[in-house]
Amino acid sequence: MMPKLVLFDCDGTLVDSQHMIVATMTEAFAKLGHAPPGRDGILSIIGLSLPEAIGRLNANLDAISVGLVADAYRDTYQAMKFRLAETAPLYPGALDALKALTSRDDVVLGVVTGKSRRGLDAILETHGLTSLFSVLRTADDGPSKPHPFMVVDAVAALGGHVSQTVVVGDTSHDMLMARAAGAFALGVSWGYHGRDELTQAGAQVLADNFGDVPVLAMKLLDGEV
Repeated sequence: MMPKLVLFDCDGTLVDSQHMIVATMTEAFAKLGHAPPGRDGILSIIGLSLPEAIGRLNANLDAISVGLVADAYRDTYQAMKFRLAETAPLYPGALDALKALTSRDDVVLGVVTGKSRRGLDAILETHGLTSLFSVLRTADDGPSKPHPFMVVDAVAALGGHVSQTVVVGDTSHDMLMARAAGAFALGVSWGYHGRDELTQAGAQVLADNFGDVPVLAMKLLDGEV
């Protein structure tokens, strides 16, 4: 039987990492002598791959400068990694919702994120989530969101089909990626983009708390929404 797939974004969806990301990005720009971007700007690019995000935050940077800022970001992030439980906590109800989904014989979970694989592994290990996900796709694997690559590749790896796949995310980048791939788009309202942005980007339903996610995901997959 073809599995039903639920693919989660990480930052702003599973974990509230905004303070760490803002602090790390601010420090990375400052280390290279560039004016740090504002908080709202940084929150707007969460979900994108690191070079894509930095390029959007400062369009005047050439490729070499973007790479140097990205390296500074990674170095700063690594230095903060031991504090992830504090600086990137799970959202309330996340663990229970994930366990409810994995308890079903017909559902398989994955992650599709703009983080690096090293960064994602650190988050999952910190919160004891590694065993819950059967596929992980990151910025290291292919094009940045909203390109559909991560979804399509994760689905292929699990032997599923995009028509039986839900992407759960908090940004317009997630929703656009889901719809471009032909998957369902489930937006969450507790993250970094507003409800209107999510809806305009293609979210078919919105969850206001993590307890709603399993129910809404299954309704989408079963054609009830």
